[in-house]
Amino acid sequence: MHVLFVIDPLPGLQAYKDTSVAMMQSLVARGHTLSVTLQGDIYIDQGVVKTQATGIDLVQGADLHGPDWWVQRDEPQDVPLQHFDAVLMRKDPPFDMEYFYATHLVDYAAAQGARVFNAGAALRNHPEKLAITEFAQFTAPTVVTSNMARLRRFHAAQGDIIVKPLDGMGGTGIFRVTSSDPNLGSILETLTDNGQRTIMAQRYIPDIVNGDKRILVIGGKPVPYSLARIPLAGETRGNLAAGGRGVAQPLTERDREIAESLAPVLAQRGLLLVGLDVIGDFLTEVNVTSPTCFVEITEQTGFDVGAFFVEALERAVAA
Repeated sequence: MHVLFVIDPLPGLQAYKDTSVAMMQSLVARGHTLSVTLQGDIYIDQGVVKTQATGIDLVQGADLHGPDWWVQRDEPQDVPLQHFDAVLMRKDPPFDMEYFYATHLVDYAAAQGARVFNAGAALRNHPEKLAITEFAQFTAPTVVTSNMARLRRFHAAQGDIIVKPLDGMGGTGIFRVTSSDPNLGSILETLTDNGQRTIMAQRYIPDIVNGDKRILVIGGKPVPYSLARIPLAGETRGNLAAGGRGVAQPLTERDREIAESLAPVLAQRGLLLVGLDVIGDFLTEVNVTSPTCFVEITEQTGFDVGAFFVEALERAVAA
């Protein structure tokens, strides 16, 4: 296969722990060819969705902590997206209007024969925090609103809550508000922009001290290990970007129940790769843009997540 990555600039990646790089390594190990492009380089010319793509090769034995882990194979070329056997959407958040437009462009490309993973419509239809509301049987009490009075009533009923913006990433903008927190009003005013922006509030889940578990679902099947992102002492966010420590562990019975319930539904919608976030027994996010944690799980358990992904991609392309 010739696989195109829609990705952030390669020099900015931390290759030693980057999931997209792990994908590339597994693809090359199975004899596949790589090209890369930037989201902003996808365009429509006379009705055809094209991009300026650059072929790359990986440097065998390279130090992934350094910059020289890849080399350019050929000059950038403008080609239709359908030229590639698979197009992988690996652009990191934020999910802004440019990303939104990109999902439409790759949908148009799919209508012209391109194979895109995750599919553009699936990316649009699964906002990562809001998507959990479809699976309320697996979530803690949750309210989504911009109305500060409604948020205050939810806080009064639950006593200890988490509030967060719908478009944050890496733990940004997340606050825990306990029953006696004097900053409730200020936090709600800030996050909702005085009632003009919709946010999410959830009952606080004490099991966060044991980690915010990332469960990977690939090709409709859960990886048998999660990565528990354990918060720093005194912190309520387990995100690795917020200083959390990643510990791989086998899926619990509840983890597997959640993953196996959601997996066929999400796969049928065009989501080849999903990262479910679970705290304790509760689903908290459905990550679809560029789920990570391949490297940490592989290194700590020996389960080759990259190979598992490539095998699922091969099946999807052949289908």
